[in-house]
Amino acid sequence: MTEKNGLTDKFKAGYVAIVGRPNVGKSTLINNFLRFKLSIVTPKPQTTRHRILGVLNGEGYQIIFLDTPGIMEKVKYNLHKWMIKRAIEAMDEADLVLFVVEPMQPTEADLKILDAIKERNKKTVLVINKIDRVPKVEVLPVIDAYSKLYDFTDVVPISALKLINTDELLDVIIKNLPEGEPFYPPDMLTDRPERFFVAEIIREKVFQLYGEEIPYSTAVEIEVFRERDEEHGGKDYIRAVIYVERDSQKAILIGRGGQALKKVGMRARQEIEEFLGRPVYLELWVKVKPKWRKNEAFLKEIGY
Repeated sequence: MTEKNGLTDKFKAGYVAIVGRPNVGKSTLINNFLRFKLSIVTPKPQTTRHRILGVLNGEGYQIIFLDTPGIMEKVKYNLHKWMIKRAIEAMDEADLVLFVVEPMQPTEADLKILDAIKERNKKTVLVINKIDRVPKVEVLPVIDAYSKLYDFTDVVPISALKLINTDELLDVIIKNLPEGEPFYPPDMLTDRPERFFVAEIIREKVFQLYGEEIPYSTAVEIEVFRERDEEHGGKDYIRAVIYVERDSQKAILIGRGGQALKKVGMRARQEIEEFLGRPVYLELWVKVKPKWRKNEAFLKEIGY
């Protein structure tokens, strides 16, 4: 129970799934709400592969955000099927769904996501992101088009990047959460371990530094994570493997004289040290695992 202006309000707590097409700004939104880099962000679509839980605690509420992989129209690999399954599962868990779209008419992929929402009859807020990129007059027809397709609980146009209307969106979320006790301790931010975020940071650097094909063909596994390892001068010792599907991709990833991989390692180490708050000795290896995105057993083995 919380006191507000002399009145007693009941505590609000619940799960909020953030769903949408790839690259509509879901991860940027959750990172800004949490003021913490929960999900890696790059200009390339399909960067997020996991369902990632982030906890936002405030006065009188606890929001458990579920960031999800973008739901794509065409499914090519078992990895894609796994990603879509995680997004659908998040909707099943959620008390409230945030359906994030861009300020444009609904695409086939948007309609596919909307069908999944309709099947579950979920309380859903339509979040029109990136409104800073278009004139205001272009947003109204988008609201109108979507409003004819589903009875949304609310519609909130925002810019997650520029923090336009994000406070208003937060108010809408809290208003629509069920009353109840918090699910997690007040100091908990996520259910993911440190090594998960370390792997994601390395994967983000691959997305940032390489062209179209390479990032999507890579997976990162943390083989060794030893805190304050004496052999490495008291630094955390991390050995990570970057998997690719072909020898030609391995050659590109490593680069001439290992220079390209060295750049990945340098950028990743700097961010990992900021994240962990302590010095790190990072070792990167590249291995070829043919057709790993279609290999269900391997996907499970590396945490998908």
